[in-house]
Amino acid sequence: MSNTIAIVGRPNVGKSTFFNRLTGTRKAIVDEQPGVTRDRHYGKAHWNGIDFSVIDTGGYVFGSEDVFEKQIRIQVEIALLEADVILFMVDVTAGITEQDEKVASLLRKSILKEAKHKKIILAANKTDTSEREHQSGEFYKLGMGEVNSISSMSGRGTGELLDRIVGALEKTPIETNTGIPKLAIVGRPNAGKSSLLNALLGEERAIVTPVAGTTRDALHTHYKKYDHEFILIDTAGIRKKRKFEEVVEFYSNLRAIRAIEECDVALIMLDATLGMESQDVNIFHLAERNRKGVVVLVNKWDLVKKQTATSKEFEEKVKHKLAPFKDVPVLFISALNKQRIMKVMEEAEKVYQKRKKRIPDEELTEFILSVVGSKAPSSEKGNLVEISSMIQIPSNTPVFAIHVNLPKAIKESYKRFLENKFREKFDFCGVPIQIHFRKR
Repeated sequence: MSNTIAIVGRPNVGKSTFFNRLTGTRKAIVDEQPGVTRDRHYGKAHWNGIDFSVIDTGGYVFGSEDVFEKQIRIQVEIALLEADVILFMVDVTAGITEQDEKVASLLRKSILKEAKHKKIILAANKTDTSEREHQSGEFYKLGMGEVNSISSMSGRGTGELLDRIVGALEKTPIETNTGIPKLAIVGRPNAGKSSLLNALLGEERAIVTPVAGTTRDALHTHYKKYDHEFILIDTAGIRKKRKFEEVVEFYSNLRAIRAIEECDVALIMLDATLGMESQDVNIFHLAERNRKGVVVLVNKWDLVKKQTATSKEFEEKVKHKLAPFKDVPVLFISALNKQRIMKVMEEAEKVYQKRKKRIPDEELTEFILSVVGSKAPSSEKGNLVEISSMIQIPSNTPVFAIHVNLPKAIKESYKRFLENKFREKFDFCGVPIQIHFRKR
């Protein structure tokens, strides 16, 4: 990446609050509980005509009993390698801690080894008063150069800090991702979403542990390999509301829902060893209501004992639970063993293109008249129901209108019949469509 800064430091110094201020979003979770941010989180920022990327990292810790400690350290170290400027954040209200000194030591070693060209900027956060600004002087002892006193909560001193940051960056525009399809990897906790992301990217971009609910933030990653280009969104596992054990879970769940709203195609991941449960169906209907493309991924298929037609039977059960909209692709994969993961990209691309498809009105009218000719709608109180034409309505998603003399006379069963025939003819597999009946 060019023009990238990484925000690093021990837990609970205010990194995510500063990230949200820079990017103008609430993408990073903010909570008083230390260690909330566990993954690298990317955002875009702009200052004085300069665009740059921002990486929010998990709090760097040493010697704790947290199962995530080693993984968090790996994430921070990867962020250090990716960034051009490293913003080392400390907390003026706590003073210099042992953890701060260890992070400073790590940064000095990075500069001496693989990161010689990188600029480190020290920020003393929570400097809300003049008295605290005087106290921030003690951080010169860390040997990291000038101390920038800021308050990421109120914004105090952030303008001067941003001047320093952009001054250390290359004055080149960063690549934008406008127009690139967005795929959201969604599903229940521990279904293997982060394993799929890592398998596709060939690196440890998301933390993977056996503990359910490891990913708390929605991670946006640019994927460009093998003639495919997407923005991949890895989300926190969506839990049922009654299972929330902490406030953080609520924000994680909300972020996963927003990822579905933001994406073009939702990759809904199931755990093959558990089958499709009610929460998976809820996730599917959430994507359907938002008119997103859908691909169902049955992960951990390598753990299922195979019998004759096992996959076909599994697929039939899945589609039965998705009814009435069951025209969706179902793929059987193993993210851990990288089995059929490229098929995921191919199918997602197909669904994305179908979602954008436009059909000439003449072709639509020819189709609807042919179907009506073979099976006409039932009459209404002795009045003949006549369908005359069909058009596609300009929209970001497939929306169609059928012109009829008595719209309210069209029964639900006949609407489903027409939609099924329509899907057979034009192949909208994986794409929710809308068909409106309008008075001609």
